[in-house]
Amino acid sequence: MQAHELFRYFRIPELADFRQYIRSLPTNILMGFGAFAALTTFWYATRPKPVKPPCDLSMQSVEVAGSGGARRSALLDSDEPMEYFYDDVRTAYEGFQRGIQVSNDGPCLGSRKPDQPYEWLSYKQVAEMSECVGSGLIQKGFKASSDQFIGIFAQNRPEWVIVEQGCFAFSMAIVPLYDTLGAEAITYIVNKAELSLIFVDKPGKADMLLEGVENKLTTALRTIVLMDSYDDDLLERGKKCGVEIISMKALEDLGRANRRKPKPPAPEDLAVICFTSGTTGNPKGALITHRNLVSDCSAFVKIAESTVSPSPDDTLISFLPLAHMFETVVEFVMLCHGAKIGFFQGDIRLLMDDLKVLQPTVFPVVPRLLNRMFDRIFAQANTTLKQWLLDFASKRKEAELRSGIIRNNSLWDKLIFHKIQSSLGGKIRLMVTGAAPVSATVLTFLRAALGCQFYEGYGQTESTAGCCLTLPGDWTAGHVGPPMPCNWIKLVDVEEMNYMAAKGEGEVCVKGPNVFKGYLKDPAKTAEALDKDGWLHTGDIGKWLPNGTLKIIDRKKHIFKLAQGEYIAPEKIENIYLRSKPVAQVFVYGESLQAFLIAIVVPDVETLGRWAQKRGLEGSFEELCRNKDVKKAILDDMVRLGKESGLKPFEQVKGIALHPELFSIDNGLLTPTMKAKRPELRNYFRSQIDELYSTIKV
Repeated sequence: MQAHELFRYFRIPELADFRQYIRSLPTNILMGFGAFAALTTFWYATRPKPVKPPCDLSMQSVEVAGSGGARRSALLDSDEPMEYFYDDVRTAYEGFQRGIQVSNDGPCLGSRKPDQPYEWLSYKQVAEMSECVGSGLIQKGFKASSDQFIGIFAQNRPEWVIVEQGCFAFSMAIVPLYDTLGAEAITYIVNKAELSLIFVDKPGKADMLLEGVENKLTTALRTIVLMDSYDDDLLERGKKCGVEIISMKALEDLGRANRRKPKPPAPEDLAVICFTSGTTGNPKGALITHRNLVSDCSAFVKIAESTVSPSPDDTLISFLPLAHMFETVVEFVMLCHGAKIGFFQGDIRLLMDDLKVLQPTVFPVVPRLLNRMFDRIFAQANTTLKQWLLDFASKRKEAELRSGIIRNNSLWDKLIFHKIQSSLGGKIRLMVTGAAPVSATVLTFLRAALGCQFYEGYGQTESTAGCCLTLPGDWTAGHVGPPMPCNWIKLVDVEEMNYMAAKGEGEVCVKGPNVFKGYLKDPAKTAEALDKDGWLHTGDIGKWLPNGTLKIIDRKKHIFKLAQGEYIAPEKIENIYLRSKPVAQVFVYGESLQAFLIAIVVPDVETLGRWAQKRGLEGSFEELCRNKDVKKAILDDMVRLGKESGLKPFEQVKGIALHPELFSIDNGLLTPTMKAKRPELRNYFRSQIDELYSTIKV
């Protein structure tokens, strides 16, 4: 159809009379045309082109020839895993020295007091203070050697990094402690690592350590260095049991008066002994070298270099525990690139205020925080119209995600998501989540709503945090990305669970320069984790997807048998049941003398009331938790989800007990990394378990 035919078809005059025709149209139609034209122009003007992915996203990993099925990152030019990104950075000490140079002595570590702005120490100030602390340790008689272990028992704060870098400057290794481990585990670590000196932040932690000495439980401890001020009573208490109490300022001044030349570590030297909290038994001290740390960080930089390469313009919010490797790796990346690290005030309830003041660009998170953000956003959409708008806007942005477009300046950002982004400071450009699985629904929504590069990773302490990470451009959820460039990954048969490597399923095993050296003074546990060929056996079950990414589908370590001999993987079942709207937490349990499974369910305090009301059930949260009809309705919903997800009949629970209190670190039912302590849960709920098994007839 020609142009003049189009005009005639729509009863529009020829071009010469077009202006007059437009004037003749009703005003409201003209305004509608104008608004539509403006919106269309705005959309095209602000819609960016998709970022070019770093590799072909249809094949993100490559099989390594002659390796027995191992795969490597497609970002590598050869089969060899990468050890370092920068030629001059082979240790954490060298990484910090690079940061001093590239930052041009810019701000390094920042902290704030309530209702105050952030105050900053420059890179050179941090370097000078660190070397003085290290010199002070040498003056106190400690060795400049990687078999010299120094404890740190503190929350994230500038002094943590200063102590860490002071130890690294003289080749010492740090041993982080954290109070959620409990007094018994801390006593175990102090003895296992033979710690004679520990840095602590607050007098209360010094009291806890002194109690162990007084009770002759930790005889090696001789010095406690306090970051905060303390009174004479603590000093006297220390003297009575032979422990010197000294301020960090005094130790720094001692080092300043007796300044030593740094003795930097070698790549193979120990950097951190990271004690994992474990779901059973005593903590295990994972031996992490500088080579481990640098290779894992370098792999992240390799992945991010084409899109969000870190720079001195970046600011990190530090609130995830530095006692864990995830946060340690993130902070090393920041320090190596001369970026700023701003610490939260120490109270997680004030984190949102810290975010608004700091305006970070880098925000590492864990799924628990993401779930809270997601729930809060949807709780605020408290009308049908608001819910419809939120859903409609997120679907529009999710469509852009599928096209590889990440942005925060669309019409939907201006109208719907701006408030969410502003609550995080308004400048986030990179988020990373790890430590536990995150729901695909939650991750996809927040990727759309926050409009920033948002990676999901997988790994464990023994792989120096990450061994898989999603790639820029692939914003699909439900997998953890391909192997990181620093390691290979292979899947091995788990015959008892019918997972076979030939079918692309099996236990995830990792090999590369990021894999730890073993556990401190524990050859038996080391042999369980590392085989003779250097492969780390994670205990997780993975599946290769057609595009070369890895999906974690199960857990090997917690399998058990029922009476008929069927193997049960409870975490797989729990992850399915957690999709039930009224369910916040679930513990699936079975015994080899029983023929069926039962579960303890903690209902979601925010959704249970509305969910029950729709089914004609009323009452307070506690009353609903005691209501038999509510219990039956929740069980029916869980079983429905189990059927839809393909659970076999013997994998479905036959009965549940409702419990009103969340499993938590404080009540001893979760580890500090938010994993279920299954033996503790079994003991805690013994009476409910026994009652369920005695009353249910199958």
